[in-house]
Formats: sequence, structure tokens, C-alpha cells
Amino acid sequence: MKNVLVLCTGNSCRSQMAHGYLNHFQDALANVYSAGIETHGLNPGAVSIMKEDGIDISSHTSNHVDDYEGIAWDYIITVCDHAKENCPFIPAEDAERIHHNFFDPSKVKGTSEEKHAAFLKARNEIKEFCHDFVKEELLN
Repeated sequence: MKNVLVLCTGNSCRSQMAHGYLNHFQDALANVYSAGIETHGLNPGAVSIMKEDGIDISSHTSNHVDDYEGIAWDYIITVCDHAKENCPFIPAEDAERIHHNFFDPSKVKGTSEEKHAAFLKARNEIKEFCHDFVKEELLN
């Protein structure tokens, strides 16, 4: 069983959505964890937009990367530039490190429709990335 860490700044939005989709797309191929270099709690917009696609992340918790010290990582996926640049060193010599910077929908200001559109755009990009990751990395 592979161990996959999805890392973001606050483990509240993008990493949580990726965590949800990675679990959804793979069937017992990997243990998926998500963490942040800080913890900001679950973003309600992320929970809501995932629920629209039939994925419930409401029971996820916002975890700090140090909470998972000692796990032998096979993959470390950073989903924002800030986390990639500011993450403390994770001793994982054998881990494949993958980076994809998804924009942060929680930073969008505007009407509820504009905010929803931002979360939808981020969710769909993360969904495609996770689908491809499972297909190309975990199923091979």
C-alpha cells in the first residue's frame, strides 16, 4: 500500500479537495493524507463544492505536516507554490515529489455566484489532476 501526502498552506481547501478525489478515484491502492504547513480548519466552500460532486469531506480534519512524522511517503504532492517553497523538510528520500499550483478559490472576493464559480473551477482542475495521478501513478 502506497502512502500519499497532499500538502497545502493551511490544509483547508485545495489539499482537502485533492484528498477527497484521490480517495474517490482509487480503490485500496494508497493511504491518502492531507496536511498543511499551518492549519486553518476546513473551508466551508470546499466542503460544499465537493458535496455538489457527491464527495463528502465534511469529516476531514485540518492537520499539520508534523502530525505525520515517521510515515514512509511514496508521493508528496504540493498543491500550492507557498507550501512548496515554505514546507519544512520532510525526510522522504524515496518519495516522488509532484507539484501543481492550483489557484486558491478561498481568496476570491465578490458575489456568492463569483465565489461559487471560483470553487467550481478549482474543484474541476483538482479533480482532473487527481484522476490523472491515480491512472498514471497508482494504477501502473
